[in-house]
Amino acid sequence: MSKTLELYVHIPFCVKKCNYCDFLSFSADDQMHRKYAEALIRQIIASSKQFRDYLVTSIYIGGGTPSWLDQELMVRILDTLLSSFCVSQDAEISMECNPGTMTKGKLEAYRLTGLNRLSIGLQSTEDDELKMLGRIHTYEQFLKTYEMARGAGYGNINVDLMSCLPYQTAEKFSKTLSRVIRLKPEHISAYTLMIEKGTPFYEQYKFDAVRQEAGMPTEVLPSEDECYRIYKMTQAMLTEAGYEQYETSNYAKPGFACEHNIGYWTRAEYLGLGLGAASLMGNVRYTNTTDIYKYISGEEIIAKEEPVERKAQMEEFMFLGLRMNQGISRQDFQNAFGISVEAVYKDVLEELKGEELLQVANGRIFLTEKGSDLSNYVMAKFLL
Repeated sequence: MSKTLELYVHIPFCVKKCNYCDFLSFSADDQMHRKYAEALIRQIIASSKQFRDYLVTSIYIGGGTPSWLDQELMVRILDTLLSSFCVSQDAEISMECNPGTMTKGKLEAYRLTGLNRLSIGLQSTEDDELKMLGRIHTYEQFLKTYEMARGAGYGNINVDLMSCLPYQTAEKFSKTLSRVIRLKPEHISAYTLMIEKGTPFYEQYKFDAVRQEAGMPTEVLPSEDECYRIYKMTQAMLTEAGYEQYETSNYAKPGFACEHNIGYWTRAEYLGLGLGAASLMGNVRYTNTTDIYKYISGEEIIAKEEPVERKAQMEEFMFLGLRMNQGISRQDFQNAFGISVEAVYKDVLEELKGEELLQVANGRIFLTEKGSDLSNYVMAKFLL
């Protein structure tokens, strides 16, 4: 099969919403969980009929908190995915989970069903920071979940961390990093806190966030300079521990970069299943309804269909690809658009090379270390 496809499956349920979270997630009772799982299974079966000639290379189950779902329902969802689509034998099959919502039984059942990668949402090893973030777990609960996952045979584990939290310093975040490095997960995602509209954090810290972005003195959030210190320290500590930074926020042991996310950054085709999930097929983006009652009834699954204009495709190709340390391939750009990258971006490329923010070598264009530090400035240059 020459055509490949990635699958994203959305489970919107959480025990409670974290203070910083603006994802499509909410709490619901067992009855709603069951109705949703039935509707999701129906969508999986119906959608698979359109993709019989595609080979699925990765599946990512995100949320919400997928591990909060009942074991029997999740096993049925996994079984349906694997029996409905043509899934590659070496496909990466990931699930997000939160400490305190995974049991030994669940971990073993999902492993037997085909799950081979876990992404555990830790964020911090400091219990005071976890409480402030609105997380439902402690560091101790995370350690138990991690040990159970290793005991159940998972050899590919990601740990999610979050930095630049209120009152946080580089020294405090280094403790979290050191503790996680000692556990030797295969992958670490180290994100910076974003203050998003519609979240409790936005109401608390919106003015401080504006000051931080402007490089002005802040009251609660770390200053822009402190966030830079944290980022460079994260790079240094993880590199020294044998992790390769392959994308702005993602670090992996050799051979363990997340294939699913690389697909997003290289504009691979993907199908979104579940509430609010997005798909990219060819150059058309589809978005599922965010109304759970419409989704469950089957009254409306796809709420939006939007062609991605050629100009926007080129922009996405550049600023998604440049997030990765290996950057973009000039040949891939030529293949995708029938025109050289220089024909579209000659002036921009020359300007950024002159400023020592971009480098061109071996047919690839990628950020220099200086360019990585100023990535927002660089990415903005590629907007046509």
